[in-house]
Amino acid sequence: MCGIAGFFGHGTQEDLKRMTNSIAHRGPDGEGAYQDDNSPVFLGHRRLSIVDLEHGQQPMTNTERSVWVTFNGEIYNHRELRHDLETKGYKFNTPNSDTEVLVHGWQEWGEELPLKLNGMFAFCIWDKKRETMFLARDRFGEKPLFWGHQKDLFVFGSEISVFQAHNSFDTAYSQLALKKYFAYAFIPAPFSAFENCYKLKPGHSLTFNVRTQAHKITPYWQFRIEVPASPPSFEEAAEELETLFVQAVKRRLMSDVPLGAFLSGGVDSSSVLAAMCRISPAQSVQSFAIGFTEKSFDESAYAREMAASLGCKHHEEILDLTKARSIIPDVLTQLDEPMADGSLLPTYLLCQFARKHVKVALSGDAGDELFAGYDPFKALQPANVYQQFVPKFMHQAAKSLIDLLPMSNKNMSLDFKLRRVLMGLDHPRPLWLPTWMAPLQTNDICDLFNAPTNAEELYAETLDLWNESPNKSQIDKSLEYFTNFYLPDDILTKVDRASMMNGLEARAVFLDCDLVEFVRRLPCHYKFDGKTTKKVLKKAVSRLVPDTVLNRRKKGFGVPLMTWMKEIPLNAKGADNFQLNSNNIETYISQHLSGQKDYRFFLWNWLVLQKSKASHL
Repeated sequence: MCGIAGFFGHGTQEDLKRMTNSIAHRGPDGEGAYQDDNSPVFLGHRRLSIVDLEHGQQPMTNTERSVWVTFNGEIYNHRELRHDLETKGYKFNTPNSDTEVLVHGWQEWGEELPLKLNGMFAFCIWDKKRETMFLARDRFGEKPLFWGHQKDLFVFGSEISVFQAHNSFDTAYSQLALKKYFAYAFIPAPFSAFENCYKLKPGHSLTFNVRTQAHKITPYWQFRIEVPASPPSFEEAAEELETLFVQAVKRRLMSDVPLGAFLSGGVDSSSVLAAMCRISPAQSVQSFAIGFTEKSFDESAYAREMAASLGCKHHEEILDLTKARSIIPDVLTQLDEPMADGSLLPTYLLCQFARKHVKVALSGDAGDELFAGYDPFKALQPANVYQQFVPKFMHQAAKSLIDLLPMSNKNMSLDFKLRRVLMGLDHPRPLWLPTWMAPLQTNDICDLFNAPTNAEELYAETLDLWNESPNKSQIDKSLEYFTNFYLPDDILTKVDRASMMNGLEARAVFLDCDLVEFVRRLPCHYKFDGKTTKKVLKKAVSRLVPDTVLNRRKKGFGVPLMTWMKEIPLNAKGADNFQLNSNNIETYISQHLSGQKDYRFFLWNWLVLQKSKASHL
């Protein structure tokens, strides 16, 4: 688990040093650099030592020194791949390094290599003979990978700050990306905050030929729902899923350093912890939870109860407004690119105190996306009925009626849900999900930027995916939205940044390749039958997790932004730097403080943008 950076073209070792220094927090245990003798190729690395502590230094090469790699991540099936490669005649110089598998794997399989890997990864391979730099990112984007190409300079890195660190790479804000940021609360791949700088999309590879300076991007895997003509029965699916889930947990216990698990007390994280306790002695397993002083957001008691029932060693901390204020400067100013999930704060705190005890933590992330666990899945059918039977001319009247309800500070309150659903219904069905979760509506984004835009431009990638398969059900299309956009660009980005800021490795059990391949071929009613979310998952883990957890109403890892954004000092300072209308920002602040409107998400978005690294050009 590390940070990577590098470039081809104009630049020096000093540029590379600044680039790796900018991501030093990702790899506090060591650093390495490589410069090719015959070509202006530079590779840099920062290391967080997890596996093969003694021999895993990077950049790493083969015996002939013809292939080099700088790598961030973990390959959970590296032992099987090593055995396969050894039978083909490859000689390994390290006893247990998953990095060396990439070197010889490239020699054997070339651009097919990423398909062989079960893990989380972002890497760059330099092949001297082929004069090729090959970049790849894991299937869901657990590990970040940015790239940019300007004139005779090709640059890549784990975070966008490496581009600012290179003297010859020009960085300028992308207005379209910033508009999308206020539409989604994150910047969707392939966009980044900067012009000419891009995220390599999950499940994609990039090949750069240093002689021709041409690049090509290739999708090697994409998450799509593909249900066979004869799927397994529900009972058979649940039984197979249990086996695959426990196997996925076991794979992620691969470590030469202490590890534990994040625990919210919900189905996903409780299942992970229970499986760990099935595989290892419970007393050796450590769990970590965050609570809130605001009771409607607090799940710490459930986490405590689950840990006690298993007999593992449990740790918890409580986050209140005072503590949130104190960590905001540390967290937001370390963000390489703005992403406005408010749960970044408790995730950061969770990682910070987990790191005091362990160096690796397993998580339940992706359970909601794969198994339809979010509230919007429950809103789809009522929204369909509303749209069918309520005439358009009555829509504004319904919104005005809901606005008469007092705004609650509680987590997922009824008035909040109703306002959000009606807000989304202003748009066609393919845009319901992103607009239900949007920090700012389309017309407000136009006013904020003093520039015309439309929902089709802001959510173009969402529309493309939705329209790709017209015969799929609304549930399956919604699953594809969450797994292709919200999961990689929000949830996994949040966890990556929060964990890496604290030198902690986080591993998402549900993103195991074998498990995902099985789940994406299950019928949607196995996941959500119109009433029960995560139905097949709950059945699969019923021998691991008590009914009190399986049947409890979902809270989600939300934070009390409604209240916090009334207490945290806000202003419109710096709006001109982003070509934003400061008067609009002041109006949103004023209306939120007075209770006229609920602008919690926009105000948090704005605060994050003000403070993030990318804002300091």
